[in-house]
Amino acid sequence: MARHHPEPDSGIESLSADEHELETSCEDSTGGAGELPAGEGSSGSGSGSPSSSSNSSSEDDSDTEESDTGRSDEEQEKKESQPVCSESGGEDCLPHCEHCRKENVQREQVTPRRLSGEQYLMKLDAEGTYECSVTGLIFDVTKAVTINYSLLSWSKYAGLVEPPWVVGGPLFDVRCEAPSALTSIAFPHSLCLGDGGSHPAFKVLHIKGAGAAIEPSMDFSASHVRWLVSSLSPVGPLIRSEEPLLYHGAVVLYKAIDDDPSLLFRVYVATNNDSFIKDISRAVKHSKKKFIKIDKPPVCQKLLQNGKRYRLICEPEAEINPEEIEFVDGSLLKLKSYIEVYFEKPDDFTLSLVELDSDAVVWKAKLRESDWIHYDQNKNEQTRIPSSVKRRKSTNSFSEEEKHCNKKQRSNNYTDGIKTRSLLTDQQLMVIAKLFGVEWKEIAIECLQMEMKDIQQIQANEEVVNIQKFLMLSKWREREQSNGTAQALCNRLREKVSYEIVQALEGISFILFVQLRH
Repeated sequence: MARHHPEPDSGIESLSADEHELETSCEDSTGGAGELPAGEGSSGSGSGSPSSSSNSSSEDDSDTEESDTGRSDEEQEKKESQPVCSESGGEDCLPHCEHCRKENVQREQVTPRRLSGEQYLMKLDAEGTYECSVTGLIFDVTKAVTINYSLLSWSKYAGLVEPPWVVGGPLFDVRCEAPSALTSIAFPHSLCLGDGGSHPAFKVLHIKGAGAAIEPSMDFSASHVRWLVSSLSPVGPLIRSEEPLLYHGAVVLYKAIDDDPSLLFRVYVATNNDSFIKDISRAVKHSKKKFIKIDKPPVCQKLLQNGKRYRLICEPEAEINPEEIEFVDGSLLKLKSYIEVYFEKPDDFTLSLVELDSDAVVWKAKLRESDWIHYDQNKNEQTRIPSSVKRRKSTNSFSEEEKHCNKKQRSNNYTDGIKTRSLLTDQQLMVIAKLFGVEWKEIAIECLQMEMKDIQQIQANEEVVNIQKFLMLSKWREREQSNGTAQALCNRLREKVSYEIVQALEGISFILFVQLRH
């Protein structure tokens, strides 16, 4: 980190009209990797067609899917939600920008363990500076430590970001087993700073419960903004600039999957910001149509400028709506803008994003049928029953009543087994209990319909607070009987509890889903 801010920053600033502490009615935390679904909600969007989404929350993955397709959808989403810079992170995420100053800084790169729900786990063996090869985060630690971190959506916290501040990069929730050992975190940003001259002011938004504060950054480089850790909760970089902002951009493609022989695509133009890219993936997942991501180089070869207009061109000609867009950073918007491309007859084609005032090509890709045909083939194979495994007609003669009775008994036995395996275990309840804060009693009454007399009785019989929380959850599970599952508990708590609890419950649900598949 070579550059420091020209303005002195000696303390934490508050968010007010300009920079004062904000108390907001924003929900306490994200549901499911969740807020309202990216691509859904009341906030407006920039130019382009808004995505059609369900009314579930933006990071809410609670939809129950058929077992034949559930696993493939989970794998597809995991693949799609990988950050654009998934190979090396940091400055190596992008081809070197001709305008940015090249900084030759050597850091040890570490590949984290990926957990469910956009979570990562990094175990560091000693003091030093380490860079995550997936997200680009850089950690300074004073000793061996384990760090858990997750990518969040900015749209969830849109009410906490007020002009003149704008989003500068992805938002992360970072946790550490020994917080004092984590001295600083450097967040990747999506701006091009050029090779000198004036630069925007960088700070970070530190979200604490329902409010937030703008805190000073230590320094910044062509790729990162470094922050001195004050406490651990969601944090992301902010920018303030008098000049038009120039962004490293990305173009993300999705194709509709259905039985129609025509071709329908969505083209998203975004800043190269992992939170923004994740929101797009969520918006597509919750749309009414089913889409697959088309794997093409996403990085724009020319910088995107806020307020500039761009045109999408297709060769051969296709129906494009809208043909032109004004670029804005849509990180805070719940509705993510996109361009729709439609072909009546399937064919190979080339898409180009062009800057209107200069005719310069910003991004270009050649799309061929082979880019998506393998998915269609796999889909057909999943739904087609091979002739070799078709059952022969039984030579034994059973009455319709006997067949119905046998089928019903097998179904009941299978269903009972599934329900038993789906129930939350004592060990899982204890994990969740330890994640609750001091507000656990209010949440129990409001979300789990517990009565105060039940909580008072638990407290009278048990002094250890974590055991009190466990007994409360255990009582809920007992009352719910066969519905005492991780997904049911997550659905009850989603709007009131921390992001960490939602992630833990969804992780348990996903593990169970995989186990039941086998």
